[in-house]
Amino acid sequence: MSSATATKPPLGFRIRSWLGDNALRFYAVIAFIYLLLPVAYTFAFSFNNAGRTNLVWNSFTLDNWLNPCGAPQVCPSVVNSITVALIVTLVSTFLGTLIAFSLVRYRFRGRSTTNLLIFLPMATPEVVLGSSLLALFLNLFVPLGFSTVVIAHIMFCISFVVVTVKARLASLDPRLEQAAMDLYASEREAFRRITLPLVAPGIAAAGLLAFSLSFDDFIITNFNSGQFTTFPKFVYVSATRGIPAQANVIASAMFFIALAIVLLAQLSSRRRKAA
Repeated sequence: MSSATATKPPLGFRIRSWLGDNALRFYAVIAFIYLLLPVAYTFAFSFNNAGRTNLVWNSFTLDNWLNPCGAPQVCPSVVNSITVALIVTLVSTFLGTLIAFSLVRYRFRGRSTTNLLIFLPMATPEVVLGSSLLALFLNLFVPLGFSTVVIAHIMFCISFVVVTVKARLASLDPRLEQAAMDLYASEREAFRRITLPLVAPGIAAAGLLAFSLSFDDFIITNFNSGQFTTFPKFVYVSATRGIPAQANVIASAMFFIALAIVLLAQLSSRRRKAA
């Protein structure tokens, strides 16, 4: 007993060792709580019987989920945001993919400058970007509204698409295409059968990123939207009198839809690896 006690590490050493082994777990738990607490608040208050304001909990109700369009202008603003995001996703994904292919596969004069210009919208603060676009539209006498919001969103979403697709292209082995052409496949057929399926996950990820950035944007939209109202703008305007519980319903639904897409993508990836 005495020898076992003598070799036992001191209590302070054991505590420090345990904290060192589990510190990362604590940090991860704290980070997840920090990230998910606003989501949990939004989800909880989507069941609030709010009345005129949704700042104080009154009572539990399912009416908000059964009638998500009950508050004025909620659903029209969501439709506006989804419409803008879909158009922006299609255009920016198409243009961004073409730019990414040209930057990765070809060497041309001004390539390094183009790379720099692609990163500028990502590095520029949104206040600067939004106010600059507003000044441009006003100087060109372009009426603010749906079209100016779409143009502004496409401009900054292209950068994210290019970066995402470029990362996928850079990881591909060019010898796969060369092998296909050695087996008498034309350049177009090699692209369709080899390159495009391999790049498709990166293009899909870029499209989802562009959609979420467009749907979520407030600052640039607020500068260039005029009387056109998107869902983030509606939430901002409604915040002074209490965001309607129906807005919490829509925000919670969007979160769970995005979570479901991510989980399905992970499950699909695991099944492909297992096969």
